[in-house]
Amino acid sequence: MNTKAVYAACLFAALNICTLSARAEADVTPQTYTYGTHLDIQKVLSMKQDATPACGIVNARMTYLDSQGKTRVLDYSKLADGCNEGS
Repeated sequence: MNTKAVYAACLFAALNICTLSARAEADVTPQTYTYGTHLDIQKVLSMKQDATPACGIVNARMTYLDSQGKTRVLDYSKLADGCNEGS
C-alpha cells in the first residue's frame, strides 16, 4: 500500500470522527449551570465562548462526557479570556 493511500485513509477517518462528534453535540439538550448544579465530568470534549475583544462576562459552552460515557452540554457565564491578559 502506498503512503498516499494511507494518508488519505487517516484523513478520512479523522474527518468522520469530527463529524460524528459535532452531530452528537447537536442531539444533546444543553443544561444551564446554576449554583449547586452537580457536575459529573469525566472528560471535556470542547469549550467555546462568545467572541468579545473586551473584558467582561460572556456566555460559554462546555461539551463533555459524564462517568457513564454520555455526551453532555453545559451553558454557563464566565469572564472573557481577554480579562486575563496584562496581569
